Amino acid sequence: MAIQPEEVSHIIQIAVAPVFLLSGVGTNLMVQTTRLARIIDRSRVLEDRLSQEKVVQQEADEAELQNLYRRSHLINRAITLSTASALMVCLVIALLFVGDAFRFPMPSLIAILFVAAMVTLIGSLIYLLREIFVATSSLNSRRPTKRC
Repeated sequence: MAIQPEEVSHIIQIAVAPVFLLSGVGTNLMVQTTRLARIIDRSRVLEDRLSQEKVVQQEADEAELQNLYRRSHLINRAITLSTASALMVCLVIALLFVGDAFRFPMPSLIAILFVAAMVTLIGSLIYLLREIFVATSSLNSRRPTKRC
């Protein structure tokens, strides 16, 4: 099966649309991994402080550390789902290219993978939102509330 140059450009055009989605998922992953890195950095500071004998606010630090552990679990789930979404989008791109190049259309498989990619992306965003809620609620609990 010889693929003509015109066909290659058509195939690439078909496969490019999901690449924009992949770019968005990649940006989402970058945000999530940055949040995880900050959680890890703060956890290390608190663990070092707790390992010293002269801890003034040991209970508060332990409570904050527990909160950070909860946040890290949430953001890890978000990262896992975002990565799964990115992998499925990559499969969609590959299947679009292969299916069109070899005249072997796979619309059902491509549709299922695309929907699964969207579902995992939605799940990832929900976990990210939950992590943000946990972070802001812990911030609000440390400061007296002022009503405007």
